[in-house]
Amino acid sequence: MNDDAGARTPAAGIFTAIGIAGAALFLTPLLADLPQAVLAATIILAVLSLVDLRAIARTHAYSRRDFAAMAATILVTLLVGVEQGISAGVILSLVMQLYRSARPHMAVVGQVPGTEHFRNIDRHRVETCPGILSLRVDESLYFANSRFLEDRIAALVAGDPRIRHVVLMCPSVSDIDASALESLQEINRRLAEAGVKFHLSEVKGPVMDRLGRSDFLRHLSGRVFLSQHEATCALRGDCAQAQKLS
Repeated sequence: MNDDAGARTPAAGIFTAIGIAGAALFLTPLLADLPQAVLAATIILAVLSLVDLRAIARTHAYSRRDFAAMAATILVTLLVGVEQGISAGVILSLVMQLYRSARPHMAVVGQVPGTEHFRNIDRHRVETCPGILSLRVDESLYFANSRFLEDRIAALVAGDPRIRHVVLMCPSVSDIDASALESLQEINRRLAEAGVKFHLSEVKGPVMDRLGRSDFLRHLSGRVFLSQHEATCALRGDCAQAQKLS
């Protein structure tokens, strides 16, 4: 109602608070006999301008997950109550966020011709080097998604016997917890047993500092590269030599 009245500055909130306090202290005897329908109509009129039905359609078109949280909030609010509706929306949002981060987006990448950029092989025309698997993970690594990373790398290596190097690109990895570190150690061990070297590239400074405090880097079968382009240049010759020997 304050906004509909044309309020434009923070001072309007102060005067509104003073008015509400004065009404609560001195006008309640005069308002006590008003029917509840009148009070309900006042509240409905105040919040009616906040209802945006078009936002529901926009959210559905943009993100099904956000639409599910919105729909759950609306339905539970209408059927049960406001507090329960907000709680349902928050809980559903948290569950969907955990599910999404537990199955992060991972992309096999290749080099864009004539550049030092690497992009998803399913979305762009890129060049790949036989024997090098470049995998980009677009999420921090923690206990919920570490096993998913293990399974994805194992499946990709098993599907291509030519692979001699696996490079894990980490530009989006802002954190690696203890469980994910154990998974990286297990990946390194399994790849080494299969004759495949495990490398990292584009690791952020804070993440690199934490890895340096563990023994992971000392046992890493490969190297840590500053960029994916550097990794590809360094490993391409090794793959070519291996192909000649085979």
